[in-house]
Amino acid sequence: MNHLFLPKEITNVGVPPVKCQGIKTKLIKFISQSISWNGKGKWIEPFLGSGVVLFNICPERALVSDTNKHIIQIYLDIQSNKITPSIVRDFLEENSNKLLKDGQEYYNFIRSRFNETGSALDLIFLNRSCFNGIMRFNSKGKYNVPFGHKPERFRKAYITKIVNQIKWVSDIIRSRDWQFKAVDWRETFSLAEENDFVYLDPPYIGRHTDYFNNWTERDAVDLSEYSRKLKCGYALSMWLENKYRKNDHIENHWNNLEIKSFAHFYHVGSKESLRNEMQEALAIKPSFTSNEFEIEQLRKKEIKKTENLFEFV
Repeated sequence: MNHLFLPKEITNVGVPPVKCQGIKTKLIKFISQSISWNGKGKWIEPFLGSGVVLFNICPERALVSDTNKHIIQIYLDIQSNKITPSIVRDFLEENSNKLLKDGQEYYNFIRSRFNETGSALDLIFLNRSCFNGIMRFNSKGKYNVPFGHKPERFRKAYITKIVNQIKWVSDIIRSRDWQFKAVDWRETFSLAEENDFVYLDPPYIGRHTDYFNNWTERDAVDLSEYSRKLKCGYALSMWLENKYRKNDHIENHWNNLEIKSFAHFYHVGSKESLRNEMQEALAIKPSFTSNEFEIEQLRKKEIKKTENLFEFV
């Protein structure tokens, strides 16, 4: 019997300590049950972002990269024990008191210091005290997100939550053979081998989601062309459509793949009327697909129907 690493059901989705735009927390179960892979090679992510997919899929071997060197540095520091849960707790407790006292002035001080030193601890602090948890850098590579105007942000329970996230990813990283690299996706592609699986979560074409450097239409087309040459399995996460428009990029450049979709809601404002449905696509190389997610959804619908029938009776 051939053992498959994927698909697998993930009952409890964990959240890593880094917050980014487009984080895939709501899509983890959809992704993990839609891919079929034997796990004999390494899991490759050339667009790591927050790392939420990596940490929940949790392969034994992985090669992950991102052009955002600061995110990669956070995970390298955790891997090397330079950042530990206790170090993070002490750092956040000390600096949260100063933030509570001086507010925006102290936030700006930490932001300036980070832009000079690149301290991973400073970035963790900024990522949680900035406006709306945004990860954004200007054309010179400087973090430029304004203060979130919540000087009381780091309450004791919130610090504990972040510390627990650090411990969660720390335990995973140190028990596995994972490589973190701050390189362009093309370099990561060059290291892919036949038994590997490449998961692609690039910046979304047609939606402003840039968080570190520019991602152009040409880059997106190059990615599709490079992917076709991969000898291993691969899958692409990308928005498919909403009630306003459809993403033609998928149809034009990823039409060699099997498309699976998942609908979820997102908020773009404070009112319920601004709650919109988005269809997310997972485009998978044929022969690396699984129907387990669809089967699970149908099973849940049948259970719901049965429950409703009994309620009616």
